[in-house]
This record gives sequence, C-alpha cells and structure tokens, in this order.
Amino acid sequence: MTDRLAELLPYPRAVLPRPGRFALGPDTVIVSGPSAGADAATEAVRRLLGGLPWPARDPAIAGGILVDTDPALGAEEYRLLISPDGVRITAGGPAGAFYAAQTIRQLLPDDAWRAAPLPAAAPWSIPCAEIEDGPALPWRGAHLDVARHFFPKPVLLRFIDMLAAHKLNRLHLHLTDDQGWRIESERYPALQTIGAVRPGTQIGNDRQAHDHRPHGGYYPLADLAEINAYAARRMVTVVPELEVPGHARGLLAALPELAAAPGTRELTVATQWGVFPHIMSPLPATMDVLTDLFGELLGAIPAGFVHIGGDECVLTDWAADPRIIERRDQLGLHTMEALHAHFLRQVADMLAARFGARAVVWDEGFTSSGSAAAGAGGAGGGGGAGLRPDTVVMAWHGMEVARKAAEAGYDVIAAPQVPTYFDWGQAEDDREPLSIGGVITAEDVGAFRPVPSDWPAAAAAHLLGAQFQLWTEYIPDTRILDYKTHPRAGAFADVAWSGAPAPWTAPGGRPALRPRIEADLARLAAAGIEFRPLAGPRPWQQSAP
Repeated sequence: MTDRLAELLPYPRAVLPRPGRFALGPDTVIVSGPSAGADAATEAVRRLLGGLPWPARDPAIAGGILVDTDPALGAEEYRLLISPDGVRITAGGPAGAFYAAQTIRQLLPDDAWRAAPLPAAAPWSIPCAEIEDGPALPWRGAHLDVARHFFPKPVLLRFIDMLAAHKLNRLHLHLTDDQGWRIESERYPALQTIGAVRPGTQIGNDRQAHDHRPHGGYYPLADLAEINAYAARRMVTVVPELEVPGHARGLLAALPELAAAPGTRELTVATQWGVFPHIMSPLPATMDVLTDLFGELLGAIPAGFVHIGGDECVLTDWAADPRIIERRDQLGLHTMEALHAHFLRQVADMLAARFGARAVVWDEGFTSSGSAAAGAGGAGGGGGAGLRPDTVVMAWHGMEVARKAAEAGYDVIAAPQVPTYFDWGQAEDDREPLSIGGVITAEDVGAFRPVPSDWPAAAAAHLLGAQFQLWTEYIPDTRILDYKTHPRAGAFADVAWSGAPAPWTAPGGRPALRPRIEADLARLAAAGIEFRPLAGPRPWQQSAP
C-alpha cells in the first residue's frame, strides 16, 4: 500500500505514523468541540469534506471527526490526531481547520479529487497518525495576469481550488495593463466598451505579426465580488491590482484625457507585448478618477492589500508635458523619478485613508524612488517623501533588492524572476510551448529558499512571504495555463509552507520532493488538470513545429 503520509504536499511540520487506519464516508459525523470559535472551524471542515465524491454509504463505518480550537495556535496552524476510532482536529481557527481537512483529503485515494463518485468504489480509509503543522510564511501567493489574456470566471474559480488544495493563500489578480482593462466601471463605461478589447494579438515573439482577431473580456463587479467570496471560503485572499501610472494603455484608450503629453501618441489598446511609453498624468484630475475606480473595485473586493503596480514606467512624456513640469516644481521635487514616488505615495495614502488598505508595489517603486537610500518614510533622493512606510514591496528583480527593501523597513514579498516566474519554460527542449524567458524547472523551484539564511533578523522579520507569477503573454488558454502552473506550483507550495528548500530526490529534513510531486500529479490528473508531466510534454502539449 502506498505510504500516503510520505506523499503529503506541502509536507507538515511533524508527522508521527501510528498503527491502524480510520474508515470514513459520507455519513461520518463532524462535530464541534466546546472551545470558542469551534463552530466556525467545524464549518470549514464540513464544507471541504462534505463536497468530496464519497463512495456509497457503508453501514459498518463508525467514528467521527471532532473539531476544536486552541488559542495557543496560530490562525493557520493545526494538530491532527487520526486513530482507528476517530479523528480530532485542533486548530487556531477556520484556516487551520481547513488545512487539516486538506491534509485528510490528500490521505484519501486520488478519486477524492474527482467531481463525482465512481461506481462500485471501495470504502475509503486513511492511515493513523499524529500531525502537527503550520506555515512558516503568512503570504503564500500566486499571481495571475488576466490582462494580456483574459480568463473567464470559471477558470479563476478552478484556479482558486488548486491554490487552496496546496495551502496557498493569496491570489494576486493583475487586472489592468496595456493590452486590456478587465474591471467593470459603472462610472466610466468606456473602460469596458473600449479598454477591455484589442483588435488583435501579436503572434508568437514576432512583434510585427498579428492575428487580427479581437480579444477581450472584463469582470462585472458582481463577478469580482463572487470570486472574492469563493476564494474567502477556501482561505484564499484576493489581492487586486490596478496598475499605475504606466502599463496603462487599456485605461488611456478609454479615458485619453488622463494621458501625459496629450496628442503625442496614439492612445489605443496595445496589440503587442513589451513596455510602452504611454503613461497616466500625475495630476489631480487623474487622482480623482483613480479614487473613483479604486472605490468601485474595492466595493466588490474589500481587500486589505491592493497592488498599484509602479513598474516599468517610462517618464519621457512627463518630461515633455508643461503641466507635469509645473506640478513637479509646485511640489518642490527635483526629478521626474521623485514625482513618480510622490504619485505612488498619493495613491497609497488615498487607499489607506478611504479604504483602510495597504498598497503593494513592484520593486521599481522602491528602487527608483530614493526610498532605497531613505528608508521607510524617509526623504527620497529627488526631494520627495519616498514610499509610504506601510507600502509592501514585491521584489521581482531578485532577493538582493528584497533584502534592501526589508533593511529599509518595508515589508516585502519575495517574487524573484528565478525561480518564481512560471511563464518561463520548463526545459531546453523545442517541444516546449513558447515562453517569454529561460528555463525554470520544478526542481529549481524546490531549491528556492524564500527566507535566506544570511539575512539579518530585523530584515527577515519584514519578509511577509513569497509568490509565483504567471504572466500571460504566451499563455492564451486554460490548457497552457495548467501546463505552466503544474507541477511547479506544488514545488512552490512546499517551500513557501516550510520556508526552506525541499530535497528533490534524497530525503533531507522532509521526504524527497520528486516522489511527492508525482503523487500530487496523480491527484491533479483525477481533478482534470492538464499539468506538464515531469518527463516532458505529451504529444498534444508540444509546440507546433
């Protein structure tokens, strides 16, 4: 019999196998313990286990699952005691109880991942054990770009299910960019009638080749609210991103009056990939519109963290616009880079004052603003105030910039291109689907150390967590999305949960990662996820010759 305990992914903090097995089925009773908060924790377990495709009822099955809470445990921590007579879950809250239920699900047969029970399936049982578990990092995220290629709501719900199954707890939705705007606006409807559609899309990596087929889509505010509620029931927090002030052609095509240097450029939704000089003007009228747009977005997704972009901003149109030069001088700023930092701080201040949200920026918001020298809340090199002190820096240029931001006093998310950019390829092989970058394998992801051992303790305390990225220039559909995500997401989940690298083939502090990835792929196969096999792409997954 397969050792299901050795196949858990992510692997728990401590696993002690015990003799025997516990049989359970659709009639297994799930009851609350006496502690405060036990009812909410029990409901989280019932929602997950109650939705599984259980085999037919077996009157011989006895015993139940008791769910209780312990205030000494963290919100995501749990203890799981499985005996032949029953299961006891003790958790810090609903999230910990939910993760205990996910562990139980992984101990069940792979058919527990199907949508409906198979006929004549044998009763299910799980091995007895004592498990103590909890994450090393509070932010274990996935970024999905729905601007370059739009993915309908059911795809996002399915994606959330897979995050929750791997105990990942943040979905960063990149909702706006040069190639499309994906948020309904009741106040500015041109954003969905104009900004949400482009007349064609670049073919492959040839910027001069286009398919001349309209591509578009947007999420009604009610759908965003539904996505957020669906995620919350699975302990996933949605982090929406509305990109400012660059990567804004989707917005500027619909609202050209917000562009810098008006009349300089054709304001259309981009059909090519890359970085463009089109940029919002950092003027009060722009802030007024952004306040409205963030209000609509956060009315649907009342997020505690909101990503505002800030990356890859070409500031030449600001320098060419007399209105913006005058604005910079009125503010007493010396450079356009300082004005960029000031604008990001304005947006962050607005989010905090009006919506109680913290801003998140890509690391250019830190490195180009003078904040690197000034520290959190200090004066930037261009005369500005630098980033708002509670701004979170999402470091994609590497762990060194992450460390600098942490040492300057900013909270940080580790999102280095290598190895967290899953839009990169998975092998040096012509059969691989087209990718934007080099090669990142599941083994590479498993070797990632999200909490570097050489960081000073004060800097490490500012590391909130880690996140993998799926930019979708070359991910046009759900099949490619599955292929790019798995198996690397499983490897990422293991290192983000433990805070340490995972040995690929030889056991280290926990069982080797490769066999656990293979077990995870068997579960994903039952769920209908079209992952990339470790041996390479299937014939229908291969790049066209």
